[in-house]
Amino acid sequence: MKLEEEISQKSFKTEFHKATVNLIYTYNWLVNYQIELLKPYEITLQQFNILRILRGQYPNPTTIKLLKERMLDKMSDASRIVEKLRLKKLIDRKVCPNERRKVDVLITQRGLELLKEIDSHDDEVIAKISTLNEHEVKQLNKLLDKMRG
Repeated sequence: MKLEEEISQKSFKTEFHKATVNLIYTYNWLVNYQIELLKPYEITLQQFNILRILRGQYPNPTTIKLLKERMLDKMSDASRIVEKLRLKKLIDRKVCPNERRKVDVLITQRGLELLKEIDSHDDEVIAKISTLNEHEVKQLNKLLDKMRG
């Protein structure tokens, strides 16, 4: 559906303005879909992001600093999210023996199993953008990368 119909707006100042609104609207559309997908697992999108980062590092531990650097939502409080995941037994958090101020974070087997279960929905997520073909998706990725400079 066209953006104008989705938000009931007849026109935009410029195509650049429309593109900005379209990106924000589409971002929220995708985020809301993922939030609903994660609800049954009782984790937030930010928690999911941290678990995926930790799975990428597995079996090596990582630091809160690295998590902050790699998170998609830079405004999230990584320390608070890590603590919530620890309480759910999805990660382990240990003070580094060499440097007491440094904390090592490692995904648990339970966390890995949860991600594997969530991964079973990958086709549903991909279906959300499957109106584009592979060439168009590559072009979209290239354009988004170019836009960010």
